[in-house]
Order: sequence, then C-alpha cells, then structure tokens
Amino acid sequence: MEDINVRSVRYPILVDQKFEKIALKLGRTKRQVFIQMVDYFYKSKKDPIDLNDELLKNALMKNHQQYIGFIKSQENMLLIPMKTEMDRVSVSQGQIIERFNTQILKANTDLLNNQHTQDGKLNAIGIIMDTMQKGLKSKEALKSQFLHILDGYIRSRDAFGMMTSGREKEELIAVTKSQISLL
Repeated sequence: MEDINVRSVRYPILVDQKFEKIALKLGRTKRQVFIQMVDYFYKSKKDPIDLNDELLKNALMKNHQQYIGFIKSQENMLLIPMKTEMDRVSVSQGQIIERFNTQILKANTDLLNNQHTQDGKLNAIGIIMDTMQKGLKSKEALKSQFLHILDGYIRSRDAFGMMTSGREKEELIAVTKSQISLL
C-alpha cells in the first residue's frame, strides 16, 4: 500500500501557532482542518486574500432583495387593505360615537328640563300642602276658641235665673257676638 500523504507545506512558526489554535478550537487535527480548508475554498471559489468576500456580499444582497420584495408584497396584500379597513372602521366608530353623544346629550337635556319642571311642580305642591296644613291648624284653633266662647256663653246663660233682665241677656249676646267676630 502506498502512502497518500506525500506532500508537505512549509510555513512560519507564527502561522503554525494560529493554525494549531484553530484546530484546537474546532476539535480536529491540523491535517483535517487543512483538508477542510482546501475543500472549502475549492467549492466556494472564494479568494482567501479577499477579506470582504464579494460572493458573500452578493448572496446577502440577493437575500436582502428577496426579503424586501416579500415585505412589499405582504404590504400590498395585507397591510394596506388592513389599514384601509381600520381607517374605515375608525371613521364609522367616530360617527357612531358622535351620533350617540348627540342623542344622549339631547335625551339628558330633556330629562334635566323635565326634572326641573317636576321639581317646580313639587315645590308648588309643597307650598300648597304647607298652606293647607296651616289652614287646618288655624281651623282647629278657631274651633277651639269658638268652643271656649260657646262654653262661656252656655255657662253664663245657665247662670241666669228667672229674674234676669232682658238687658243682661242682650249684653251676653252682644259680648258673645263680639268675641266671635274677633276670631
């Protein structure tokens, strides 16, 4: 069997130290990392001197353009119609709220006016009730005073005897009438 590892590469110690660090970091041997590096640059056709990597930039730009195109198509298909619909809903909601507010304000104003009218009527009824109550009290007082005068008249008349003159009877009647007229 023939050994296929017949080639060798010579490089400085500093490069070897960097190469060893890369191999340790990747967890592979230096030989495996070297073979994989060669395969990578062969397949990707990248130039190791070009640190900016134009192929990568071009691939990223292509993907970026695809994303922008996707976003624009989504904007046209979804976002613009949704925004239009939301604006329409917002306007209709504003109109509903405006109509609701005007009708509620009118109804509240009508209720308030009716309440003021009812309040005025209740106050008038209260005044009438007070007047009636005072009238009833004064009527009761008049009855009481009249009964007092009548009792005085009856006692005085009963005190008269057979011999009481007509003039005394007339005086009693005049006094009683004057007392009643003072009520």
